[in-house]
Amino acid sequence: MFDERNALVADIRRFNRFYTRTVGLLDETLTQSPFTLTEARVLFELGHRARPAAGIAGERGFLAEAFDLDIGPAASDIARQLRLDPAYLTRILRKFAGDGLTETRTDPADKRRRILSLTARGEAALANLQAAADRDTARLVENLPDRRLHELREVLRKAAELLGETAPEEASRVILRPHRVGDVGWVVQRQAELYAEEYGWTIEFEAMLAEIGADFIRNFKPGRDFCWIAERAGQPLGAVFLVHVDDEVAKLRMLHVEAAARGMGIGKRLVAQCVDQARACGYTRLVLWTNDILVAARAIYERAGFQLVSQERHHSFGKDLTGQTWELDL
Repeated sequence: MFDERNALVADIRRFNRFYTRTVGLLDETLTQSPFTLTEARVLFELGHRARPAAGIAGERGFLAEAFDLDIGPAASDIARQLRLDPAYLTRILRKFAGDGLTETRTDPADKRRRILSLTARGEAALANLQAAADRDTARLVENLPDRRLHELREVLRKAAELLGETAPEEASRVILRPHRVGDVGWVVQRQAELYAEEYGWTIEFEAMLAEIGADFIRNFKPGRDFCWIAERAGQPLGAVFLVHVDDEVAKLRMLHVEAAARGMGIGKRLVAQCVDQARACGYTRLVLWTNDILVAARAIYERAGFQLVSQERHHSFGKDLTGQTWELDL
């Protein structure tokens, strides 16, 4: 394990050398602008950090003393986020002020306070800097095939997560999104693995899931058939399908939630999404088939208004089971 950690350190350092060279971080200025990398980051933070909330006074620290102003928590946040020496940050801000990039003004929420912000010239400088950075970064991936763009995004997100990045509030929020290429295969794989681990079901169950997934793709009707993936910060946590039977009836199929994400109300949200969409599509009845040992799922269906209409014993997936059919009049 020690050798593996040493190898990882070497790999990270190798990647850092590659990346800093590729994007020009070793150049005297960033993206051929008048700013060093550190100055560019400070400019970005000034332009994008939210203003202090009304009535909340920031700490009067080194910046307040240096500029005789209060700029709220954003100043200390910048120093912490960028790990800058206070004196160095003060010199950068004085340079910005001398170049006409920043200004101080009275806080409209508290006339006793003055806040630091970018001038129109500073905003223009930031916009030009961002456009140049976007252009240079786009060049890095211009030869990458479209099918691999998502793969790179996932690798970058995962690396940041593993190295301890604190996700912003919106990144921690679970969203339900429509399926895209590869999602149906992921659902088949994850459900097969989960049910094998938790219930001992055999590969026969995976075969059934694969058939359902293939039928969904082959017979997909836009506006009538749907699949939603529950996702948080790019990580899939569960899924559900809404599939047409005919003009009046639709099926809820293949609901599942990853074990680590249970207890967060995701299953309830996925089922509610199905029910709401079925109504919006004009279906009059929603049906589903499950097994009695799937207690948590059955509880969600019951709370959503589904009624048990029939059940039968069967031997499937290597187990003796009791299948159940549930219906919901819409």
